[in-house]
Amino acid sequence: MSTKKLELEAMSLDDLWSLHEEISGILSDRIKAEKQELEKRLAVLGGGMAVLAEAGGPGVSPTGKQRRKYPRVLPKYRNPQTSETWSGRGKRPRWLVAAMKSGRRIEEFRIGAATPKLRQRA
Repeated sequence: MSTKKLELEAMSLDDLWSLHEEISGILSDRIKAEKQELEKRLAVLGGGMAVLAEAGGPGVSPTGKQRRKYPRVLPKYRNPQTSETWSGRGKRPRWLVAAMKSGRRIEEFRIGAATPKLRQRA
């Protein structure tokens, strides 16, 4: 390995640059060939599922299965100024975060009083 390093150090700048261009060309050709081979393998393994997912629209997952329909969730919190609502799921809305930072409690925005008996499970 050290003899190759000495040979490279002894080469002129023009020779090194031409060697660099030659190596870059060979590398790009090999990368293209490897990419094509991997794309072929992916197409065989995929079995055309990507085409089905694109044709199915938003209700079809990439695996081709139909997406489960979730029931509509009723809102639990309401913004008294704008009547915006939040179901209590997902990220808190900006209006609620701002109100809580100003010192208000989340219970102040609750829609209706839910009794503990209704919330218990059997």
